[in-house]
Amino acid sequence: MTTGEQDPQQDTRVEDYAELAAVGPYGVRPGHALITMVEPHPGHEYAYNRWYEDDHYYAGAMAMPWMYAGRRWVATRELQELRYPEKSAVAQPVTAGCYISTYWVTQGRYDEHMKWTVGINKRLNRDGRVYQDRTHVFTSFQDHAATVYRDGAAGPRDFHALDHPYEGLVVQVIDTDGPGQRAELLEWLRSRALPKRLHGGPAAMVTVFRPTPLPGDRMTYVKQVEGVDTRLTLLWFLQEDPRTCWDRFRGLDAEVAEAGLGRVELVAPFIPTVPGTDRYVDQLR
Repeated sequence: MTTGEQDPQQDTRVEDYAELAAVGPYGVRPGHALITMVEPHPGHEYAYNRWYEDDHYYAGAMAMPWMYAGRRWVATRELQELRYPEKSAVAQPVTAGCYISTYWVTQGRYDEHMKWTVGINKRLNRDGRVYQDRTHVFTSFQDHAATVYRDGAAGPRDFHALDHPYEGLVVQVIDTDGPGQRAELLEWLRSRALPKRLHGGPAAMVTVFRPTPLPGDRMTYVKQVEGVDTRLTLLWFLQEDPRTCWDRFRGLDAEVAEAGLGRVELVAPFIPTVPGTDRYVDQLR
């Protein structure tokens, strides 16, 4: 190192943190989410899981500014085989994507977070800390559109959802023909369909998100987001294992089709991983 140069590991610009903390939104609402469903390549299941558990969940997600909650979920082969429809615009085949990670980003902090996430992922890639033997099946940042609760004001709120010990997650993706139909679909879901489905069921809440385009300088192994103006993503947070209550989630595609408001392209159940372990890795195939 020549005179006057700084070690990049030591140049932390620590003085900037006090200034940044004093400006901008700092609420607790999940204004945005990162939802990333990934398929490790055959033979790489254990190595991928260890990389994500031991490094990427933290260095590539939770250590970033304004990403304040996260949880990782897994679909064993038994859970994968419950998915529908068979011909999915999201996953080909529909069983692809045995891991999904969900993260909340503070409302109003999307731009700041994206600046950091692009920069840190470029650094991680340069430093050999990105696992290449995997495929992004369904990865996007999304804006929060609505949350519907089963029990009204009682129980955890949506900002608690990734910390509360929910026993299952159902991911539902709906495509529409255009922005106007998506707005109509959202209103129908929020006011009619979701309250009816939630009533007396195992899901405590449903969060609804709209995908946003990824920046042009994203990492090349992540494809651009589809359905930015036409798609909704629903996350159903369950208080029991989805295998014990799957009958409650059959027919979501028919329900939307009968309303004439869109096409369900994925209904997929997951259970939470156990952080720091390889539990369920031997049940993926």
